[in-house]
Amino acid sequence: MKSLHWKLSFVIGLFILSIFFLYPTFEWYSKTESERQQLEAMKERPKHILNLGLDLRGGTHLTLELEVDKLDKSEKLTDAMQRAIEIIRNRVDAYGIAETPISRVGERWISVDLPGVSNAEAAEALIGKTAQLKFMLVDESTQATKILAEIDKLDKPAIDKDGNIVPEIKKIIPKNLTILKGKSEKESSEVKYYVLESSVSVTGAYLENARVETEAQFGMPNVAFSFNKEGGKLFENLTARNVERYLAIVLDDVVYTAPRIKSKISGGKGIIEGNFTMEEARDIALVLRSGALPAPVKIIEKRVVGPTLGVDSIRKGVKSSLIGLLVVVAFMLVYYKGGGLIADGALILNFLFLLAAMSYFNATLTLPGIAGMILSLAMAVDANVLILERMREEVELKKPLPIIISTSYEKAWSAIFDSNLTTWITSVFLFQFGSGPVKGFATTLTVGLVIGVFTSVYVTRTIYEFWLTSNPKKLSV
Repeated sequence: MKSLHWKLSFVIGLFILSIFFLYPTFEWYSKTESERQQLEAMKERPKHILNLGLDLRGGTHLTLELEVDKLDKSEKLTDAMQRAIEIIRNRVDAYGIAETPISRVGERWISVDLPGVSNAEAAEALIGKTAQLKFMLVDESTQATKILAEIDKLDKPAIDKDGNIVPEIKKIIPKNLTILKGKSEKESSEVKYYVLESSVSVTGAYLENARVETEAQFGMPNVAFSFNKEGGKLFENLTARNVERYLAIVLDDVVYTAPRIKSKISGGKGIIEGNFTMEEARDIALVLRSGALPAPVKIIEKRVVGPTLGVDSIRKGVKSSLIGLLVVVAFMLVYYKGGGLIADGALILNFLFLLAAMSYFNATLTLPGIAGMILSLAMAVDANVLILERMREEVELKKPLPIIISTSYEKAWSAIFDSNLTTWITSVFLFQFGSGPVKGFATTLTVGLVIGVFTSVYVTRTIYEFWLTSNPKKLSV
C-alpha cells in the first residue's frame, strides 16, 4: 500500500505539474494577435510556452544561399555555415521573433521560418545584411578631386547595382584609393560619392556593443558603438594620427557619415550619424551587435503563408483530432468496457503530458509535429490494446485478479517494447538526417513515444493496483 501511495502521488503530481506548465500557453493564446505582438515587442513573451509554427500561425519562409565564392580563403565552408546560422539566429531573436526554426539544408543553403512576420521585406533586409563595418579615411588630394569631377560628368551611376565601379572610373583610380557611395537621402535622388583610402585600419570585428541613442539638440536617433580594449587602442591611434581629416564610417560598402576628426578619440567609443529613423537605427545597432556574416547571403526562395490559412489549419486540425479522439475513446469503452475506460484516461494524460513537455521546452508545433503527436498517441493505444487482450486471455483461464494483472503486463511488455523501440530508432534517424518539417515530426514522435510507454504501462498499472485494493470480484475487459 505504501508503494501504491507513492505511485499515485507521483502520477497526480505530474498531472498538476502539466497543468502548471500549460497555463502560460493557454493564457498567451487567449489574447488577440495584436496584444501578443505588443507583448513580444516589449520582450514580455512568456519563457515556457508552446509556439505555433509557420504553417499554423502564418508568416514567411526563406531559403538563403551563402555566396561561398566570397568567403575568406582561410575559412572552411562548414565553419562559415555554422557561423552564418548562429548570426542569423541572433539577429532574428533580437528582432523579437522567438523560437525560429533555422537549419542548414544541403551544402550552402539555410532554411529560415519567420512565424507571424507580416513585414517580410524588413526581415529579409535584416537577415541578409553582411554588416561589414569599416572606418576609412577620406582622401582630399588633387587626384581625388579629379576623380569626383569625372564622376560628375557621367550620365549614369559610378557604381552599378551589383556594387562594381564602372570601367570609365575604375581605370583612373589608383590602387591605394577606392570610391563608395554615401547613404542616399530619402528626399533626394542625387547620389554622393566619396574617394577613400583603400586601407582599413579598424573594422567592426573589434566592436563590443552597439545601441541606439538620441542626440540632445533635436532628438534624432544615432547608433552609438564601443570597441573592446584592442579596438579602442587602434581607434585612438587612428584618430590621433589623422586630426582634421575626415573619417568615413562605412557599413556594407555604404558611407553613412564622414565626420571631421577634431581631436584624438580615447575610450573606444563613437557615434554613427545618418538621419536615421528610429527603426533604421535600431536595425543597424542590432546587426552590428550580432556580428558580420562570413559572406553575403542571397534569398533564392521566399514563401509567404497568410495568417488566415494558419487559422484554417488550426481549426481543421483541432476538429479532425477531436473527431478521431472521440472515435477511439468510444471504441475502447464499448469493446473493452472498464479496461477501455482506464485506457482512455491514460490516453488523455498522455496528450496532456506531451503538450506540457513541449511547452516547457519552448517547442514549436507544426502540422508535421501534430502528425507525430497523433502517431505517438496511436502507439499508446496499441500498447493498451496489447495489455487488454492479454488480460482477456488470462481471464478465460480463470486466474486470480492480482495474477491476471501482473501476468498480462509481463507478457505484453516485450511486444510494447519492440514496437516502440523500432519506431523510436526510425524517428532518431529522421531527426538526424531530415530537414525542418521532418525534424518537427521526429521530435514530437520521439517524446510522445516515451510518454506513451509511461502512461500505457506505469499509469494504467497503478490504476489497476489501486482498483484491486477495493477487492473487486471481476475484471471488466
